Amino acid sequence: MRSGGSRGVGPPGQHGTPRVSDEVAAALRDGRPVVALETTLVSHGFTAGRGLEAALESERRVRAAGAVPATVGVLDGTITVGLTAAELERFAAAGTGARKVGARDLAACAVQGALGSTTVGGTLAVCRAAGIRFVGTGGIGGVHRGFAATLDISADLPQLARTPAMVVCSGAKSILDVSATSELLETLGVPVLGWQTGTLPMFYTAEGGPQVSATVDAAAEAAAIAAAHWQLNPASGLLLGRPPADGVDLDALVTEAVERVRAEGVTGQAVTPAVLAEIEQLSGGRSVEVNRRLIADNAALAAQVAVAHAGLPADPPADGDLAG
Repeated sequence: MRSGGSRGVGPPGQHGTPRVSDEVAAALRDGRPVVALETTLVSHGFTAGRGLEAALESERRVRAAGAVPATVGVLDGTITVGLTAAELERFAAAGTGARKVGARDLAACAVQGALGSTTVGGTLAVCRAAGIRFVGTGGIGGVHRGFAATLDISADLPQLARTPAMVVCSGAKSILDVSATSELLETLGVPVLGWQTGTLPMFYTAEGGPQVSATVDAAAEAAAIAAAHWQLNPASGLLLGRPPADGVDLDALVTEAVERVRAEGVTGQAVTPAVLAEIEQLSGGRSVEVNRRLIADNAALAAQVAVAHAGLPADPPADGDLAG
């Protein structure tokens, strides 16, 4: 049976060392499937506390599929893997007052004793330290529209390129330049797989995205591809794009929302939550319902692939491990 290992996990109190819950630590030690979940959706991704509902539903779906959820965040300076419901409530109560923590922000957030909700990139950095192989989320960050002028490219992408984990999502957030994001993933050597589709989902809708590098039809197939990829590229991740089950075409509204936020001068990490809030208003809340469902569905699929991966034979030792 495969194991993500517990490499890098140690006692709390060391700023760069994650505190792993007993349940998650036991699962990693025993080689049981674990799925990491991020916390920006709780504090920054929704309004009116709906992010907490989405996070708890994602955890429920992971458990129902036979895996252990490991929601990641920074609590009072401690990088934590496996948050409790009460701890998640703190992120919901803080809202945008919680720091939005990418990989670059983890150390400062921890040392300064802050409350920090991890992005996909931040979650991947913690997965790399904790040995977690699977992540479920709504959509990844990527290349922003107008990037030639702003050079605004999400840190999610390089983190995915350097972390041996599979991220299950509904593609890149549709507020981005999805085609450019796909091109950059190819440059970074990240396989982009389509779950029963030949094109990368466009977050709110299944249609219109760029071609994926391969289509997969079953969790066992996705798990086998991940295992083979990690044999060839031990420090590299994969993306599995799952189309939204009840998608809706919001492209015109997304473009309008992006233009509104740009006109307001919003930049950096504040862009995504600002645009999502505009889309929610413009769509009459329809975007929120699609987003909530696809987050939970992606978490469930990540768990299914993690379960299939845990059942694969252990990797043989590399040639270098046979010497001596």
